[in-house]
Amino acid sequence: MIAVIKVAGQQFKVEKDQTLFVPHLGGNAGDKVELEVLLVDADGKLSVGSTNAKVQAEILDHVKGDTVIAYKQKRRKGFHKKKGHRTAYTKIKVTNLSA
Repeated sequence: MIAVIKVAGQQFKVEKDQTLFVPHLGGNAGDKVELEVLLVDADGKLSVGSTNAKVQAEILDHVKGDTVIAYKQKRRKGFHKKKGHRTAYTKIKVTNLSA
């Protein structure tokens, strides 16, 4: 069984016992979360839209992504600006898919 879930405006294709990194979710490690389901493929039968399907996941960890640098410079003016950030992600494990 495969499902497409939506987390913070991004879509992910998931299966049971899969681990993945999604945009930061609140909560602590070990908490259970239920995710919004957009599409379910159960043995070749597609269900799209408002389905009764549920995808439950467990939060494993909160991590930060790689550093992204934004660098601006104007030539011959002595102006330069360097700023960086690291995006927060949550590592989750899909524990249950029910159609």
